[in-house]
Amino acid sequence: MTALIFDTETTGINEPAIIEAAWVEVNDPFTLAVMDEFEQRYNPGKTIELGALATHHILDEEVADCPPASEFSLPPGTEYIIGHNVDYDWKVIGEPPVKRICTLALSRSLFPDVDSHTQSAMLYLFERDSARSLLQRAHSAKHDVMNCRIVLDYLLTKMGDITQATTWEELWQRSEQARIPKVMTFGKHKGTPIKDVPSDYKRWLLNQPDVDPYLVKALRVVAA
Repeated sequence: MTALIFDTETTGINEPAIIEAAWVEVNDPFTLAVMDEFEQRYNPGKTIELGALATHHILDEEVADCPPASEFSLPPGTEYIIGHNVDYDWKVIGEPPVKRICTLALSRSLFPDVDSHTQSAMLYLFERDSARSLLQRAHSAKHDVMNCRIVLDYLLTKMGDITQATTWEELWQRSEQARIPKVMTFGKHKGTPIKDVPSDYKRWLLNQPDVDPYLVKALRVVAA
């Protein structure tokens, strides 16, 4: 079962297109040994937004002669992709039929009292002495992938104190469970445990379009 730690850099927030992709194939949840790796820039066919430029510093002219973004695809046989807020990268590459393991969701679940769960914040939590140097090239897809691998290693160690995930499938299941919110994160009931949200509001929310599927799961479990 092939698992890739995966990251992209994109044109921005408005219909983002890929300008850089990187992944490393890791062998298992025990050693995270790198079996293969990939890094490539792409011409997105559209202007890179200023906000994105300020984040990754990749200029339009630097990708003008790169292959078109439409040429990117995950390698054959990929079953799992791993990333911090992995859904963003998954959507950018067209939502391929793979299982997503989200280190952001796992970070929030395993370290609920930390004030920030960004990948950079988790690196400072786990690797305070080296985090600054590790983050000097953050928001390069390849460096973000390698930093995600470090975060994942610590998360797996933390999980081992509870119940070790021995396969990618088990880790995916843990990630899926971690994605289901326990507290409302928006609206007039923001900060309220979902079990305490009024029933009429839950029913109303379940009837709204485009509700996060993991919030739907949480609302339905509580309502059952």
